[in-house]
Amino acid sequence: MKFKFLFFLTMLFVMTSVFSQEKKVYDVKIKGANKTKISFIKKILTTKNGRTLDSLVLDEDIVRLKRLPAISHAYYQVFYSHDELYNVFIYLEENKTVIPLVNFWTSTNQQFSYKLGLFDYNFLGRNIAFGGFYQNNGFDTYALNFGAPNLFSKRFGLAFNYQDWKSEEPLYFNNLSANYMYNNISYEVLGLYEVNFKNTLNFGLNFFSEKYKYLSGATDPSVPQNLDLDKILLKLVYMYDNLDYYYQYVDGFKSILYTQYVTSNNNFQDKFFIAWNDFFYYKRVGDRGNWANRLRMGLSSNQETPFAPFALDNNVNLRGVGILVDRGTGSVVLNSEYRYTLIEKNWFVLQGNAFIDAGTWRTPGGKLNDFFQSENIRIFSGVGLRFIHKKIYNAIFRIDYGYGITRNESKGIVFGIGQYF
Repeated sequence: MKFKFLFFLTMLFVMTSVFSQEKKVYDVKIKGANKTKISFIKKILTTKNGRTLDSLVLDEDIVRLKRLPAISHAYYQVFYSHDELYNVFIYLEENKTVIPLVNFWTSTNQQFSYKLGLFDYNFLGRNIAFGGFYQNNGFDTYALNFGAPNLFSKRFGLAFNYQDWKSEEPLYFNNLSANYMYNNISYEVLGLYEVNFKNTLNFGLNFFSEKYKYLSGATDPSVPQNLDLDKILLKLVYMYDNLDYYYQYVDGFKSILYTQYVTSNNNFQDKFFIAWNDFFYYKRVGDRGNWANRLRMGLSSNQETPFAPFALDNNVNLRGVGILVDRGTGSVVLNSEYRYTLIEKNWFVLQGNAFIDAGTWRTPGGKLNDFFQSENIRIFSGVGLRFIHKKIYNAIFRIDYGYGITRNESKGIVFGIGQYF
């Protein structure tokens, strides 16, 4: 009896040892990386040599890779090596990431304008975004940007941005408007930190000066014709990202919270706080359809000033409304569109879309019930086309025609690079 019991314990130990052996990763092999450094790819992967083979972790790694500007598509295969060891093969399809920037347009005052620039979104093959542009819209604008989210480790990096921006902008006060030359010179440094796979933080400082110079239009004793302000901006951005990508299709939920606190030593503008949250929801519909939604909700310090931060603009929120139509100290905007792939070849996609954009604003110095006042609510609907190059990062040329549904609204065509949201 004692022998049988010892035999049972021995067999139980052997069987437990056999079945408890974990499958391990023997080697991770990267295929298809041309410009992107294999050492960088392995640095950001959670799957590594000697670790437990986990399909959930591998799926997460693939999504991480597809989020990189350098990667248009990625997938993996697992092959048995020996004992309980396995080789993991990760296959990449790279994007072209050196992108020239060339834009031409004519503003409402018939000023011919252009922007020329060059950006590399995979500089040195290490997921570093580096580039700049020059713009002339009657004034000279320069910008230089550097962002390296994995500069120090898989989770921590830095970004530096310089900009000397000049433009002619309308300001609105007492049912009147005036045109000002606006100049913003800024130096920004940000820390980029990945909390985990789905959550990231950006935080830092922006030192900038703002100059306003009166050009034309109405005047008011309470609105200065020349203004020169030095400011410091504290910035915090929190992002939750649970999106999955398959070429031009997107599926999942994403949220980005932007918070900024601006300090300034002047008698005209007080310190102020601004925050807004973008909620994104995407849903694949069949083989060719994609339903896309963005809800933006924002508030700022409610100062009664023509320099309010939230703008009503074609290129930001409502397609067809016009350029810098109005400003406010609060904003709620919903953009919803259905995208459908009309033509798809090896590298080219023609996508059509039907959309509705709706928004409402709080007037400077107003109350929260401004959001529910009919005169502050704008609704636009329309259709558009997307011309997409599948092998070049963000190579999406879009054209939309928006038509105002609410009373006495405008209509117009909006061009741009990249999806509207």
